[in-house]
Amino acid sequence: MLKAKTAILNPNLESAAKILLAFLSGIFLSDAKICGTVSFVNISISGAVSPMNALAVLVGSLLKYVATSQVHKNVIIICAMTLICIGKLIFNENFTPKFAGICTGISTFASGLVVALVINENFIKILFYLIYSVLAGFTSFFFKLAVDNLKKQGVIDLKSAISCAYAIVFVVLIATLAAFDPFEINLGRLAGIAITLIAAKNYGYMGGVLCGALTTCGVFLSSSESGMPVVLLSVAGLLTGYLYKNTTAVISAFFISINVIFTVLIGFPKGTLGFLIEIGVSIAIFAATSQFFSDKWIITGKDEKDAGDVISSQMIFLADSISAVRNDSKKISEHLRAISDKTCEIETTSDAVCSHCSNRLVCWYNKYDATRTGFKKMSEIGDPTVEKLPYELKECINKEKIVLEFAKSYREKITAKLMALRLSDSQKMLYEQIKITEELLASAGERLDIRYSPALSKTIASKLEKYGFNTENVSAYYNSQNRLLMELYFSTNDSPKNCQRICDIISDEINMKIDCSEPVKCGKNVRMRAFEKTEYSLDTYCAAVSAENSGITGDCTSVFSDGLGNSYVILSDGMGCGKTAALESRMVVSMFKRLIISGAEYSSAIKLINSIMLTKSQDEAFATLDAVRVNLDDCRLTLIKSGASATLIRHGGQVIKVTSPTFPIGIVEEADTFARDFEFECGDIIIMFSDGINENEYKYIKELLMQNDNINQIVDEICTKANVFSESEKADDVTVIGLRLVR
Repeated sequence: MLKAKTAILNPNLESAAKILLAFLSGIFLSDAKICGTVSFVNISISGAVSPMNALAVLVGSLLKYVATSQVHKNVIIICAMTLICIGKLIFNENFTPKFAGICTGISTFASGLVVALVINENFIKILFYLIYSVLAGFTSFFFKLAVDNLKKQGVIDLKSAISCAYAIVFVVLIATLAAFDPFEINLGRLAGIAITLIAAKNYGYMGGVLCGALTTCGVFLSSSESGMPVVLLSVAGLLTGYLYKNTTAVISAFFISINVIFTVLIGFPKGTLGFLIEIGVSIAIFAATSQFFSDKWIITGKDEKDAGDVISSQMIFLADSISAVRNDSKKISEHLRAISDKTCEIETTSDAVCSHCSNRLVCWYNKYDATRTGFKKMSEIGDPTVEKLPYELKECINKEKIVLEFAKSYREKITAKLMALRLSDSQKMLYEQIKITEELLASAGERLDIRYSPALSKTIASKLEKYGFNTENVSAYYNSQNRLLMELYFSTNDSPKNCQRICDIISDEINMKIDCSEPVKCGKNVRMRAFEKTEYSLDTYCAAVSAENSGITGDCTSVFSDGLGNSYVILSDGMGCGKTAALESRMVVSMFKRLIISGAEYSSAIKLINSIMLTKSQDEAFATLDAVRVNLDDCRLTLIKSGASATLIRHGGQVIKVTSPTFPIGIVEEADTFARDFEFECGDIIIMFSDGINENEYKYIKELLMQNDNINQIVDEICTKANVFSESEKADDVTVIGLRLVR
């Protein structure tokens, strides 16, 4: 199986298959006719494909003409394809759709003009060659445009302006196939009728009427006689499309009935018997293929507004995930509102000391300025005593009481300053948490590069309900790599106990191998992501040694998928060793994993974890975070670090050392995160380790990476040699993770 898959992916084999297909198309299409004349389709195909494939089309056509003694009748076509091949060999770097159309048109007209001049044909014939060359050039342009778009997007895009190219290609191909009618069965009509039925079933009346009209147009281009039986096919497709919610049998019966009625109405034109046979064969094709039809390869824009359901579900779920942050912010806000009004220190002290004094009127009436000046000086003394009493208050009979009151006020001021500092820290934390919340909501509200599939969503929901799984919402969509993803939401009471059972049910329904990520519970909902297997995967291996062989390591690791095609490998090193360090590292890893799976962006997740680690207790606690994220669709690699040790990457025959001058999580108020993208491809290796690995061992690790591809052996060897290279007398926890990208 592996050899077969490797052969399919072999670019040389793919090129050979394309050349063979071009050669066979040249043989098959050389006899095609459009509007009673020789078809220009093989010329247009030559203009749209690569130089080597164009040569294959020419050779195939030429062999067919030689075998049937038709070379003299098709000199113009042979010359046109020859000129196209020469032109492409000269201007290959400008091989765009525009160039394909111009090259095809000029080559065709030049061949026709030369032949007309040689055999002395009239002006009308030259005008015919001009029109013929223009049609061939435009067809080549649209064919090249459609092929390039299909290669770029991987799907047939019918919702944009490029749909015009696909429509023209469809009409020309139907017209070409309509020239062949073995056993009284017209191949063009047969293909068009079957496609019209499939479109009516899957895209309703719009799909039926469009495919029916294009089929009629293509068959009429071949000949009016062949086109008469399908003159009302678009109407039949329109009416059949209104029954798209019914079963295949109902749609087939209605389609047969409506076409029989139309055949009677137009008076049984010539070829009616063959047409009725074609309908029967088309119905058989439709019945056999309808259950396997998938909208994976076609973009129509139908129900595009429902893609908002995916975004809405994600934002609601993410809002639940940050509810804990919102509750903390409320508590801090309530504390800020509890600030009481402060009264003047001098008035408070004078009321306490002088209100019952017999000399009150003398001091505060006859000597008001001096008394107030004395009280003001006392308020400015840091630690008041009787010896520090200002001369304005030397004659006061309550000297000791004044000192006691101002000492009490001094202690209250010190306490107020400490509270103000704490309040300032609380305000900073509040603002940081609000900023994190804004980032989380902004990332959730971004427009996703996905293509929602309403039909598949309904199918999966119905299938799961049939087997007793009640879903709150099912969202099936294709990502930018055209890979199927599904988000399934359950209430807590109906949450599935066996996720593999759900994957098996979906796999049987859509005939595709489905995997799933770990379910996430939040509030009253549980979300599960199911997805089509990615092209790549990560092989991982971890080895750990606790400090002094205590059996408890302060490091924590995790490997998980977010369900969107990204695989994460996490390593966190807690402060110190033992149970406390293990608790801190596990908190960091578990919170990061939960937030990522919930849909948070990694930088926002780290900021949120940092604020929680700072406020969870009065004790100092921190942990490093070392994360590797690999997109298993396109092999994009991102390293994420907060105070973590270096990471080594083996790529392209070199070993790259990646370090980051950042603080661990839980030390500073504003989380400091290092993130960088790197090139990564199949066979590359990454080595992650905790700070128990000394830098002296890096050179030895590089040698291991350059000489070995077995990550198990590499990781075990690094752990074994950790004590040898260590310069510290005190042992530390050692954790090493190796990962390798495989297809």
